[in-house]
Amino acid sequence: MELLSVLLMLCFGVIAGIVGGLLGIGGCSIMLPALYFLFDYPLPVAIGTTITAVIITATSGAIAHIRMKNVDYDTSKVIAICGAVGAVLGSIAFNYLVGRMRLLSLIVGLAFLYTSVRMVYEGALKRGSKAQATEAKKVPGSSKAKAIIGFVVGILTGIVGLGGGYALVPSFLYILNSPVKIAVGTSLASFITMSVVSAAFKLASRHVDVVAALCLGVGTALGAQLGARLVPKTPSWAIKLLFGLIFLYVSLRFVLKAVGIII
Repeated sequence: MELLSVLLMLCFGVIAGIVGGLLGIGGCSIMLPALYFLFDYPLPVAIGTTITAVIITATSGAIAHIRMKNVDYDTSKVIAICGAVGAVLGSIAFNYLVGRMRLLSLIVGLAFLYTSVRMVYEGALKRGSKAQATEAKKVPGSSKAKAIIGFVVGILTGIVGLGGGYALVPSFLYILNSPVKIAVGTSLASFITMSVVSAAFKLASRHVDVVAALCLGVGTALGAQLGARLVPKTPSWAIKLLFGLIFLYVSLRFVLKAVGIII
């Protein structure tokens, strides 16, 4: 990869990290469509490169939240183990879908549809990202419920390279009624195993641009720190509404491309 391309990837990683840190969604949802639509990567390589980059992002974020004591270790262990098993199955399914690009594009598009609808809904209702007024340090819920969530998110991660803030945080918040800070910190710590397993499969099948993944990962880790600092100063509902509409467009592009329509 040329020096200019390296710098572009690094800069874009910083931008993805800022937006992800600001919205609490991580960098996956931004990096994947950018690699596919802006940088013209084949979809399987865009997925593999994204999930590889997220290893750096999740590790950096997890360390920060461990220092702030925002991680529920008991929950994290359950999610990490079950998520890793799910990521194996999801990665096997990914290798099957690589030869069926329309179906893979449809699955990715439907995955982004969830993100877009949720963000538009919260943005329209002017729901910010303020933490819950609680000192609880645990994610509520049974080990069985957490194991199921981890397994399902692991499968999703193995197939489309998305997870973490995209799927785990909403699951902790809306299904298990977790405090926000604990949900984010536990999600990051739990997601590392899923991303490592998923990335290993994609590296083995040569669906990763390693240099791009490193640039995006480092950039996103740096940008996320700035994004987190901007949270108290920015009306996150407005940012959610804007990016929700953008993600809705991204979702439609993936879905329509699956049926042979280019927009």
